[in-house]
Amino acid sequence: MSNGDKGQGVITRSLGQVGFTPLGVALFVLLVLCPFIPPFNNEYIVRWVIVGAYFAAQAVAFDFTAGFINVVPFGFAAIVGTGAYTSAIFANQSLGLAFHPGLSPWVGIWIGALVAGLMGFGLGILTLRLRGIFAAVMSWFVGIALMGLARNLTWLTRGPSGMAPVTFFKSTSNIPYLYVILAMLLVIYVSLNLMTKSHIGLAFRAMGQNYDAACASGINPTRYRVLNFTVSSMFAGWLGGFYAHYLGSLTPDSIMDTSKTIEILAIAYIGGRGSLWGGIVVAFPMVFLMELIRSHSGMPGLQFVIYGVLLILVMIYYPLGIAGVFQWMKKRILPAFAR
Repeated sequence: MSNGDKGQGVITRSLGQVGFTPLGVALFVLLVLCPFIPPFNNEYIVRWVIVGAYFAAQAVAFDFTAGFINVVPFGFAAIVGTGAYTSAIFANQSLGLAFHPGLSPWVGIWIGALVAGLMGFGLGILTLRLRGIFAAVMSWFVGIALMGLARNLTWLTRGPSGMAPVTFFKSTSNIPYLYVILAMLLVIYVSLNLMTKSHIGLAFRAMGQNYDAACASGINPTRYRVLNFTVSSMFAGWLGGFYAHYLGSLTPDSIMDTSKTIEILAIAYIGGRGSLWGGIVVAFPMVFLMELIRSHSGMPGLQFVIYGVLLILVMIYYPLGIAGVFQWMKKRILPAFAR
């Protein structure tokens, strides 16, 4: 083997440690460069790419729980909303609300992440001792309660009237926000990928595949499940802070509704449960498709019908999702070409 081949092997292995392949790196670089490549340099398309990256990052955090410890967090959108509202409240400068500390939104998103993580920890202690569907349903009920609080604490959140959080940048350009959300996506994906490859991730997989066998082998299920849910919630709250200070508009229905969780669930499951990267691959084309349908169909809610059909097809024909299809191609088709 030549020195060049050895060098390529070292690079490939190093990338694999953080969950990347050379193709994945190339696609990520393409996302970074897309504002300078026609026709992706249009502001509205850059905005779609931002939404795609935002959904992709949420899908990674969602899959970290649903795909590894086999608990579907139906209250996921409410955790995202908790981070969004916390960040917006701490960055609030309006005297019309009872609390207006006026912190920088760059500080607020970290406070939102911390509060969402603590919320996830408390919710995990409360619900993750339960088995099966009970933990998922309990998280959904808590999410509904959080949404109710956001609606009714009008002195703090303005309720259905909505808040107008300060934005990160004064510029109206979407490009700075694209690089912020891509950096957040990279941090979330690499961090969670490294965790899943550690001994902690091994415990997650063991519980997700066979809960009773994992308990019999000495794994403390509650400890690891709560840790998983806390980390996932922290990143969800961090993303919620980005949402608040990117759009500059925040209402309970726009971010905490259960339908928002269903969108992320569909992306994560179509991408492939337990893969982390599958949701990233699906999120961008899915967002483009849904935006085109929403702008041309004139039928509100049609995207949920499409999500449902795609989920049915995936469950019947491709239960491992896009990630499973890729692994099948890697094992069957690529060796054939090599021969």
